[in-house]
Formats: sequence, structure tokens, C-alpha cells
Amino acid sequence: MLKTLLMTSALWLIAFTSMAQLKLTLQITDGQNQAIPFASVQLNGTSSKTDQEGKVEFDQLENKVYQVKISSVGYKTQTRAINPATNNQHSIQLVETIFQAEEVYVLATRAKENAATTYKNIGKQELEQSNTGQDIPYLINQTPGVVVGSDAGAGIGYTSMTIRGSDNERINVTLNGIPLNNPESMGSFFVNLPDFASSTQSIQIQRGIGTSTNGPGAFGASLNFQTDALQEQPYAELNNSFGSYNSWKNTLKIGTGLLDNKYAFNARLSRISSDGYVERASSDLKSFYLDAGLYTNKHTLKAIIFSGTEKTYQAWNGLPEPLYTGDATRMDDYADNMGLYGAERERFFKADRRYNQYTYDNQTDNYSQTQSQLHYTYNASDKITLNTALHYTRGRGYYEEYREDNDMSHYGISPVIIGDSTINSTDLIRRRWLDNHFYGLTYSLLYRPTAALNLTFGGAYNQYKGDHYGEVIWARYASDSEINEKYYANQSTKNDFNFFAKADYRWDKWLFNVDIQYRNINYKGNGDDDKIKDLDFKDQLHFINPKAGITYFINAQQNLYLSYAFASKEPTRNDYVENPRNEFPKPESMQNLEAGYRINNEHISFAANVYGMFYTNQLIPTGAINDVGSALRINVKDSYRAGIELDGTWKINKNLHWGATAAFSRNKIKDFIEEIPEYSQDWSYLGTVKIAHASTNIAKSPSTILSNTFTYKPTEAVSLSLMSKYISRIFLDNSSDTNRSIDPSFVHNFQAIYSFGVWGIKNIDLNLLVNNLFNAKYATSGYTWSQQFENEQQSKYYNFYYPQAETNVMLGLNIRF
Repeated sequence: MLKTLLMTSALWLIAFTSMAQLKLTLQITDGQNQAIPFASVQLNGTSSKTDQEGKVEFDQLENKVYQVKISSVGYKTQTRAINPATNNQHSIQLVETIFQAEEVYVLATRAKENAATTYKNIGKQELEQSNTGQDIPYLINQTPGVVVGSDAGAGIGYTSMTIRGSDNERINVTLNGIPLNNPESMGSFFVNLPDFASSTQSIQIQRGIGTSTNGPGAFGASLNFQTDALQEQPYAELNNSFGSYNSWKNTLKIGTGLLDNKYAFNARLSRISSDGYVERASSDLKSFYLDAGLYTNKHTLKAIIFSGTEKTYQAWNGLPEPLYTGDATRMDDYADNMGLYGAERERFFKADRRYNQYTYDNQTDNYSQTQSQLHYTYNASDKITLNTALHYTRGRGYYEEYREDNDMSHYGISPVIIGDSTINSTDLIRRRWLDNHFYGLTYSLLYRPTAALNLTFGGAYNQYKGDHYGEVIWARYASDSEINEKYYANQSTKNDFNFFAKADYRWDKWLFNVDIQYRNINYKGNGDDDKIKDLDFKDQLHFINPKAGITYFINAQQNLYLSYAFASKEPTRNDYVENPRNEFPKPESMQNLEAGYRINNEHISFAANVYGMFYTNQLIPTGAINDVGSALRINVKDSYRAGIELDGTWKINKNLHWGATAAFSRNKIKDFIEEIPEYSQDWSYLGTVKIAHASTNIAKSPSTILSNTFTYKPTEAVSLSLMSKYISRIFLDNSSDTNRSIDPSFVHNFQAIYSFGVWGIKNIDLNLLVNNLFNAKYATSGYTWSQQFENEQQSKYYNFYYPQAETNVMLGLNIRF
């Protein structure tokens, strides 16, 4: 009996011990046994940071082996297998690495950890899980304040993105510190870099002005990309996706790993295609990526070249409101306004929400862009690092369109006389070309005189040259015109010089940041534009952009921060060429206040911040667009955006994780004058009807954006996620009129991932993504315009939307050798 009791007690003790919640303490040091503070420590996906003494603790652990990964800038990442039941205290020494230069490419323009800036980092694993072929904006859709959309409806092809209500003309984008934004339009067109996410190591999203960077100023956010870092082991990957609307993604990646302890080569070849959700809104996208690196103790030399070619069928005009809402009462009115007659009018009346006004077979946008980068890093010592880069981007392409009954004189075509009749208009096919070169130098010097002080000096000189011209390739009545004869041509040049200096100083529990930038822009254009003959403008601008911030460390896991930043930004080419008020556009400026709280431990990662962005002469969208879908903008003297943002993840237990974001904002213009064009009954322009607004909402800036992600992992190999996104009402213009707005949307996506290895294959991922799970009928972008006729009391408005796809599926198979 006693023997049985002892055995039973022993079994209970073993069971209790195995279920007991254990604690693990790690001490992280360098080669001189000096503590490494704020090192990143991951335990089976749970992240934490070491404190000032280089220590970190994990609790509520079980009697099993955990994979612990420790990393810190300047040191080689280590992975250990640890069972806390065997030994719950470990001292781990990190080894300095010569490969730290990979991060230097972006270090000068990124917000450093715990800086007094509102930012979010997205790592490679998260990007890989989301990357089934949709454009990059869709991969960051679950981050605070982001709204994405696609003119083709399914996220492949031309996509749009706003952050804090600011569109891509105001979002600064750099690739390894090299500007991506087109210097004239200021936009970043990821359609020209298809599948770039497959060659991306990480993305940092800074909201607000952020830190000093290269290229156009950040007036809502900045995206900082780091391309793939060095992989020391050879690899090969084959990634394929297939789904709704005949959508395909095929990617092949190979890498040599580190050869002879100093050389490495990587390559990627990608193809993405889709028929699109909207009729004929197809995409045919191809790209490649190559890099070659030389790595030594002091020097790193890395050459990168990547290129993309896109052919997309145009869906720029969007969907007329009667087809979007199903309200047929204004079908005739819209058909008249759009100039639809005969068979086209009949097709319009029979259409659904996938309607595309264009029917010409080659109504396409065609563009190729190749970027070359050469990075050199010199690690002079543990205190001094120099990084320089040369870059060159070559872009060339056109969009082709069929035009009905156009005035021949506009194209320099003489009238055609047949008998007693003179023909002054014709149907024709035209191409409008953009042929450009963008090249320059970026540089940065990182100086660390003490452990507490970091200094960064950097800047860039870039030059852009662009040719804009148009050709008529066919005309029903060609008269004496010649093939490939240019009916307009103009040239533009833009020189952009900037220099910045940054200082970070750590004192006890305080971190101080100071940052100042000088920018000089010289921009000019001359020649004939499609809309304006004898186009001739010149603008030279000087900007000084100071920034300062302070962070207080409550402990190793929590801190508070406060920052102030000022920035100025030049107008875009469209602002000079197509200003609705025929005014020379003014540069805009903004003051940005940010304050926030952050906590990061093994269970919770949470950030909360408040912000205010106060503008002078902000260039805001009127609600209307031009003939290629770009927003028309005007200066307004006084406006602001202010709000609260929340971003958190909670690891409820080892199987269930919850992530959520929230962005609440007020986006207002003070003393705004709305102008509506007025016409006589025979369409003679009479001027504008003016409506005063003491305070009104800024167009295309929703006040509430919420996202939510539940991830359940029943096993290490299986992950199931439900992702939700809510966007409040979006006003299409600055009238705050709900008749000219997009209704709120609430959309859910589902993702299932199964990872395993078999037959010697390192890893196989099956990835199922179901978008718009409950088949919501919604849009996230659109445009509007109004007009009024004399002797009528009310104006008429015409709304157009870019409908997003109904329930659709993508299935991916990713194999890594």
C-alpha cells in the first residue's frame, strides 16, 4: 500500500512539475562580457527586449524545449534550444558580425528603436505570409490609418493607398534609402515594380512627418524598404499562387549564400497576371531582381538591379453611381453626361457593378522601369560607418486610347475637304508618352563617439529629366498628318539637393532626438502640353525642416515619447499644369506634433499615440480627377488633421493571438469656398457659384479606421486567421455632403496557412486567402464633380466609384529548398 502511494505521489509530482509554470532568465553580453541593452529576444514567436543590464525574463513557460532567437544591430543573430525546466538561467554571448552593413543602407533614414516618432516595422515573415500577388499597399492594410483600393478591384494592377488621409503623392517612399517617388507626380507606382515584396526584408511605416529622408517630403507618412539581407546559406524558392479572375503569381528565387566567406549573389524572376474584377481590367506584370555583394571586415560593396514591366487595361473612369447603388432613376442623366449613344448606351443600361466604359481592345497603360543601385559601406571602426550609394532609374512608356470625334486642330491635323463638306473632327487612336531618367547620389555617415551618443549626417543630390509627348497612331481622317508625328512635346528637369543631421543622446532614462534637414529644389518645364500650349514654368524652392523629440523609459518594456516636426513640400506637375483655379500653386508646409506610449513584452505589444498635423497652404483634392485618374488639387490656407491611433497585439495563449488597430481623426478645412461651375442652357461657361463653409471635412479622409486580426494556431504547422477592416464614411469632395460620399464599409478576410517539410524539402507552405469573406459590396475610393445651369436653384453632382471585388480566393504553394 505504501509503495503504491509513493508511486502515485511520484507520478502526481512529475505531472505537476510538467504542468508548472516556469520562468526563464537570459543575460545577453558581447565579447568583452559587457551587457547588450535592448537586444531583441524571440521565444517561439514571443518577442521582448533586454533591459539596461542586458537581462530579459520570460514566465508562464512549460517543461519543453523552446527555440530562443537573439539579435542586435552589429552582432550575429544566435538561436538556442532551451528547456527552462532543465536550466532557467542562461548567459549568452553575441559575436560581432561584419555583415551589419546590410542595415546601414536604411539606418540613416529609418526611425531608430524607441525614437520619438510614430512608426511600425513589418518583417519578412509577415510579408511572406501576405504575399499572394496583390500589390504592396494590400500587404500593409492591417496597419493603423491605412485605406487601400484598386481600380481593377482585386488588388492587382493599379492600386491606391492613403495613410492618415494622405495619398501616395504625400507618402515618401525609399528603397534602401533611394527615393522611389516620381519627382514630378510625387506618386509611387508599385505596379511598375510587381512582386517587389518578394525581395523585401522589411518595411518601416512612419506616420506623420517622421525622420529626415531622401526625396519628396512626407506629409502623411513614409515607407522605408530594405531589400533582402544577406543569407549565408544557399537556397532556392518556388512560389506560386492562383485564384479568382484568372489571377496568377509565379516567383522563382535563388541565392548562392556566402561564397569564399565574402561573395553572395541573389536573383528573382516574377510574373503576375489577372483578368481583374472589373470588365477587361486585366494586368500583365513581369519583373526581375538581381544583386551581387562583396563582404569583408571593413568594406561592403553591393550592386542591385531590379526591373518591372506592366501592361494594364485602363479602368480609370470608375463606375457611375447608378450602377454602384442600383438606383436606376438617373441612368439617363449619367448616360447623357458621359456622352453615351447607340450601342454603348444600351450596354450601359444592361451593365452591373463590374462595368468598364472602355471597350477599345488596346486601351492600355504600358510602362517599363529599371532601377540600378550601387551601395558601398566602409566600417572604419566600431564608432564610424560611411555609406554611399549611386542610383539610376530609367522609365519609359505610354498609354494608348481610342478617342471619338476629336477636334483635328488639337492634333495639328488639317481639315479634310470632301466635295462641299469640310471635316474638322475625327475618330483617332493616340499614345501619350513619358520618357524619363532619374539619377543621383545618396550618402550617410554614422558616428558613435560614446555608447550614449549617436550622430548621423546624410543627404542626397538627385536629378530628373522627363520628356512628355503625344502621337496619333491612327485617324479616320488623317489629312496630311504623318505617322509617329508628335502633336505635343515638352521637357522637364528637376534638381533636388538635401542635407540632414541627426543626433540621438541617451541619458539615464531619457532619450533625446534632434534632426534638421535642408532641401533645395529647382524645377522647370517648357514646351507644349496636351492641354496647354507654350507651357513654361519654373520654380525654385528652399526648405528648412527641423525636428526634435524626447523619449522617457519607464522600464525596459515601456516608454513615453513626445515630438515636434516641421516640413515643407513642393507642388506636383499636375498642380502647375492643371490647377482648377488657374493659379500658380504654392508650396505647402506642416507642423506635426506626436505623443505616444509603447509597451512591448512577451505577452503584449501595444502603442497608443495622439497627433496633430497643422497645414498652411495644403494642396487638397477637389474631388474631381483628370483624364488619367489623378486628383485635381487646390491650395487652402488653413487646415488640419488630428487624431488618436492605437496598435496592439495580445498573445492570449500559445495558440491564440489577437491584433487590432484603431485610428480616429478629425480632418478639417477652415473657411473653405466651394466653387461649382455654372453654364448657360447652350453650355456657355458663366463662371462659378460660390458656397462658403466655415469648417468642412477634407476630401477622402475617413474619420474612423479599424482593423482586427484573430490568429489561431492549433499546431505549430497550422495557422488560421480572420482579418477585419472597418472604414467610416469617405467624402469625395470638400462639401461634407453625404450625397457625394462613399458609405462606410466592413470587410472580412480569412487566411489559412499550413507549413511542413517532406522528402528533404526544407519548407512547404500552403496558403489559402479568402478576400471579402461575406461578399460585401463596397468601395474605398472614387471621385465626383458638380455643375449648375443658369436659372436652376440646385447643382447636379455626378459620383463615380472604384468597386472592390466580391468574395474571391487566392491559393498559394511556396516551396523552399
